Amino acid sequence: MRDIKKIIELKDICKRYFIGMPNELEVLHKVSISIEEGELVAIVGESGSGKSTLMNIIGALDRPTEGTYLLGGVDVAELSQNQLSHLRKGRVGFVFQTFNLVGRITARANVEMPMTYARVSKRERAERAERLLELVGMGDRSRHKPNELSGGQKQRTAIARAMANDPDIILADEPTGALDSETGRMVMDLFIDLNKSHGKTVIIVTHSQALAERTDRIITLKDGEVTGERMGSLRPGMANAGGRA
Repeated sequence: MRDIKKIIELKDICKRYFIGMPNELEVLHKVSISIEEGELVAIVGESGSGKSTLMNIIGALDRPTEGTYLLGGVDVAELSQNQLSHLRKGRVGFVFQTFNLVGRITARANVEMPMTYARVSKRERAERAERLLELVGMGDRSRHKPNELSGGQKQRTAIARAMANDPDIILADEPTGALDSETGRMVMDLFIDLNKSHGKTVIIVTHSQALAERTDRIITLKDGEVTGERMGSLRPGMANAGGRA
């Protein structure tokens, strides 16, 4: 029996904006979820459900107004801004719907960027970036700039960049939203491989039920509250199970 370790624990998380003002708005209402190390999880919900706000808190890009958030057993509320930045660089890799690649530099240079901030040597940055681009099927496009890449190639480059500092967690916000269904399926296959073959904890924030079905577990968010959890169709050894992204 494997040793189960919770990598993310949120307890009674609330997030408010305009605190103390007449237009005070509470976006998250006592959200409590936990995610185990090595899980592939989808957080689903319609626009306005609080998904992006929750993603920002999980990624330590924002702090909750109330509640407790433990990331790898560390209470995020007790960390300084510098400590939070260090935690993000070392433990979390981000993938966004709009790719967020720097247009004036090559795919390899984009992948190298997080390593530059982590003060990895130039030679190691280059070697690791090439390995990661090979991993995501972009080895032959490493010298191309984003405007020379298709949407799927841009997203695969973005996933390689998210892996640059070997994070424990990959956090993806609508990663197939800007892609056609076939390309989206290929990108989802890559997330599954990173999870099952490379042991990464992957959290996908999406409004797509078809995408969510290809995970281990689905958490549903509605109007800032968790309204349900259920198992996805993906199981070890079934990487091609489920619907199309």
